[in-house]
Amino acid sequence: MEVHDLVVIGSGPAGDTAALYAQRTGIQTLVLEKAAFGGQVSLTSKIDNYPGAISIDGYSLMESMRSQAQEFGATYESCEVLEVRHSEDHKLFRMTTTAEDIAARAVIACLGSNYALAGFKGEREFTGRGVSYCATCDGMFYRNKLVFVCGGGNSAAQEALHLSHIASRVVVLVRKNQMRADRFLVRQLEQTENIEIRYSVSLVEVSGNELISSLTIRDNVKGSLTTTAFDEGSVGVFVFVGNTPQTEPLKSILDLDDSGYINTDQDMRTSVRGLFAAGDCRAKTLRQIVTATSDGAIAAHAAAQYLTDIKSR
Repeated sequence: MEVHDLVVIGSGPAGDTAALYAQRTGIQTLVLEKAAFGGQVSLTSKIDNYPGAISIDGYSLMESMRSQAQEFGATYESCEVLEVRHSEDHKLFRMTTTAEDIAARAVIACLGSNYALAGFKGEREFTGRGVSYCATCDGMFYRNKLVFVCGGGNSAAQEALHLSHIASRVVVLVRKNQMRADRFLVRQLEQTENIEIRYSVSLVEVSGNELISSLTIRDNVKGSLTTTAFDEGSVGVFVFVGNTPQTEPLKSILDLDDSGYINTDQDMRTSVRGLFAAGDCRAKTLRQIVTATSDGAIAAHAAAQYLTDIKSR
C-alpha cells in the first residue's frame, strides 16, 4: 500500500485551501471527497461575503479553489472515507474507503457539517429559493422583507437578532411554549421592536413557484392550520434547529465534544498527533467560507511542521 505524506478528507473551502498551502510547501497532497467536489458551498447560488469576490456562485468559487490547488500539484479522488485508524507504532493513519484502503503520515479532516432540517413540506425543494440556514450568508437577500425564523435555541435567537437589522420584520416560530435559548437572548428578542415570537407553533409547509409565496403554520395546542399567501419573493424562511457534524469516520480514534464536533488547538491540532481538523467539522463559534479557508491554511502549516519533525527523527 502506498503511503501518502498528507491526505485531506473533504474538498470544501477548508480542504481546498489546505491542499493549496500544503502543496506550496512541497508536500504531495491527496484530497478525498465523497460527494461533489466543493462540498455544500458549491450548491450555493450566490455568495457576496467572501473577501474579493463581490458576487459569485458557489460552484464557480469552489471550482476556482480546486483548480488552484491542482495547479500546484494536489491530487483529487472521489471516494468516501468510512473509518480512520491510527497506528502509534508506525505513525501511520489507515483509511478504509469505498474504493481502496489508503495510508498517510498526516491527515487533515475537513469533513464539514450538515444543517439539520426542520422537516416541513417543501423545505428541500425551496432551499436556496426562500429557505436558508445561514443569516450571515443570505440575510442581505431579505433586506426590508418579512422573514420567519424556525427554532427556539441560542442559534435561532442570535440569528433572529442579526436578521432584525436587515429585514423589516422577523417572526420567530417556536415549537414549544418557551424558548430553549439563554434568558438574556430571549429578553433581547422581546425588546426588539421588529421581532415577534410565536410560541407553540410549527411551520408545516412552504409552497410557491420559483420562490416561496405561501406558508402554512400549525397551532400545536389547538391543532389548527393557517395558510398565508405572500407576493412571491417577499418572504424568507430561516431554519436554525441545529447542525450535524460529519465526523463519524473519526469516532474510533478521537474524543469529540458533546455535539460531535472535533476539538482542536489554535493550530488545528487534535488530540491525536498528526491528525488535524479544519472547517465546519471543528468546534468553533463561526462557520463561514472565510473561517474555513483560514482553518485550512493553518492546518496545512501545522501538518508541514509535523511531517518535517517526524522525518528528521
